[in-house]
Amino acid sequence: MTTTSFDLLSTSAYGGCSAKLSPTALSELLSDIPLIKDARIMVDIETHDDAGVYKLNDDTALIVTTDFFPPVCSDAYTFGQIAAANALSDVYAMGGTPLLALNITLFPSKDIPLGVLGRILEGGQDKINESGAFTMGGHTIDDTPPKYGLAVVGTVHPDKLITNAGLTPGQLLILTKPLGVGVLMAAQRMGMADEEAYNEAIRLMKLLNKAGASCMQLAGVKGATDVTGFGLLGHALKMAEASHVTLQLSLASLPAIPQALSLLQSGCIPGAAFRNADFVKEHVFYAPSCTVEQKMLACDAQTSGGLLIGVDAHKADWLLQELQATSLHPQAAIIGEVLPRRNKAIYCQ
Repeated sequence: MTTTSFDLLSTSAYGGCSAKLSPTALSELLSDIPLIKDARIMVDIETHDDAGVYKLNDDTALIVTTDFFPPVCSDAYTFGQIAAANALSDVYAMGGTPLLALNITLFPSKDIPLGVLGRILEGGQDKINESGAFTMGGHTIDDTPPKYGLAVVGTVHPDKLITNAGLTPGQLLILTKPLGVGVLMAAQRMGMADEEAYNEAIRLMKLLNKAGASCMQLAGVKGATDVTGFGLLGHALKMAEASHVTLQLSLASLPAIPQALSLLQSGCIPGAAFRNADFVKEHVFYAPSCTVEQKMLACDAQTSGGLLIGVDAHKADWLLQELQATSLHPQAAIIGEVLPRRNKAIYCQ
């Protein structure tokens, strides 16, 4: 068996961020863990944000995060790229710049050629290099199925920190990447994915949110998150609760990867989408016009997904144009608005 012929997708039932623990179970577990408070901690787990933030001084805050998961695709190098891009995304979502990275690797050395691990690390390193961060080492243990990711430290000026608690009523919501990654990965396992649609999903997962972070800072954005394993609605719910607002979303306006909606309509719905839908069900109102496939797309678990950004209404068109002008986010779209808090956290129409 050669390095290039080994199919990583065959090693695990769940890949990428769809392998996350149920958000319901995770919330219950975290609620019992006491927190030690410190005036220098700007963000901790209370708001379920993308990363923790620690203020070093008046000019610098550290953004600290980690993310790793089982293979989301067959190719080792591509898996490394996607896993690294996903871990780096937490820093970008908070408006920061990645500084340092550590590899986190779990690999069954007796079952898979070690050359496969080398290719995973190469892919990860290329994305770290693209981000401008420095790799400081890492940790590897023998385990199955294989898993890979990073611990990342980034920096941001304390006054320019972007959090999921920074939304205010009257803002518009922009999503930078189309949805449907989880659907396409499930379809690929079942032999139902179109090659073009699958390749587009892979491209999107490898795409850093670096340009999005830069555009957010230029627009003076204060509220954002990245959309990953809990789906658009799961992460939108955390934003609404942290910001004490209600979000109104237009499901018909959600950008989608080609074939994603038709796959959902045909019944190709990943288990993670059902778990996410169950997590948000008490907090979301769906208008009668919302279709099943639209609801499932909004709950689809994304891996290395896009940014969900709250921006002042008078800056929304400018920010959208800036995102689209980079050529990296041609499908960036305005998908909703921020309202004063109502009975439900999210209203979908």
